[in-house]
Amino acid sequence: MFPDKIYYEPDALYYDLGAYLKERYADKPWIPIDSHNNIEVLRRNENKEFGRMKQHLIIGIRKTHKYVPNYKVSDFLVPYTSSGCSAMCLYCYLVCNYNKCSYMRLFVNREQMMDKLIKTANQSEKDLTFEIGSNSDLVLENKITKNLEWTIEAFGGNEKGFITFPTKFDMVDSLLDLNHRGRTIIRMSVNPEEIIKKVELGTSPLENRISALNRICESGYRVGLLIAPVVLTDSWKEYYRKLINRLSDELSPKVKGRLFIEIIFMTYSFVHRAINNEAFPNATELYNKTLMTGRGRGKYCYREGIRSEAEHFLRASLAEKLEGIPIIYIV
Repeated sequence: MFPDKIYYEPDALYYDLGAYLKERYADKPWIPIDSHNNIEVLRRNENKEFGRMKQHLIIGIRKTHKYVPNYKVSDFLVPYTSSGCSAMCLYCYLVCNYNKCSYMRLFVNREQMMDKLIKTANQSEKDLTFEIGSNSDLVLENKITKNLEWTIEAFGGNEKGFITFPTKFDMVDSLLDLNHRGRTIIRMSVNPEEIIKKVELGTSPLENRISALNRICESGYRVGLLIAPVVLTDSWKEYYRKLINRLSDELSPKVKGRLFIEIIFMTYSFVHRAINNEAFPNATELYNKTLMTGRGRGKYCYREGIRSEAEHFLRASLAEKLEGIPIIYIV
């Protein structure tokens, strides 16, 4: 049962969250490390060990706090309370960035991160939006730390700015009665059920995600929907047509009145293929040389013709079934 063992920076235990986690998981093996960024014993593991490594929990102190400008759904990408995830989506970009080391890392210095968020928001002449969930799934993390509950109420007390994050999980009930004051935007990531079952391993079913989004909206949160990443497997038109029909049927009228949509096409890499082929030998093969072409060093994306066809198909299907809901970008 997750976590099976915990690697930790000893100084993390001086923080309130570190002490809480030490008490909560007192029955687990605790292994001291010098840095959460370089755990040599894990880096040396073979690719086939990837799934087992996802059962580990890493606890440290975040030292990087640089905000990266973003021009999609937020003004800045913000390093926040976690990185990595215990789920095993076969396309996860963190796998590409960190090779096998995309296990969940928790950072205990949340007060420091919140202070910078509020200071940056208050220094701006306009309301800024901060993406705090680009490196992890904060709803999943919240089951361990309760950081998301703390974050939403702490930032909700501010008079300027917004925070936002995406999720593939449905465990949102503890967020529904928080005093968010409209300062939090929650975006649900969806895919066809066939993709979720075969590719987004360890995440919530589509039905649960839709239901969670309806409940979130009913609690007054601003909401968004990601169709992400678009995976062009065999029968992709059938799969995405069925997804859009379900969204049309199951999203509440209130959600449809407030929603915006983001669409992101899958990119893949040599690193993904190498790890997936050894760690999940029976999993769906996401690389298709007839549909994909190289982009940058060791990366693959869909060829321009097939991508254009898919974008046109999605725009037309969404216009028909979810008329009037804005698509704010497609990448």
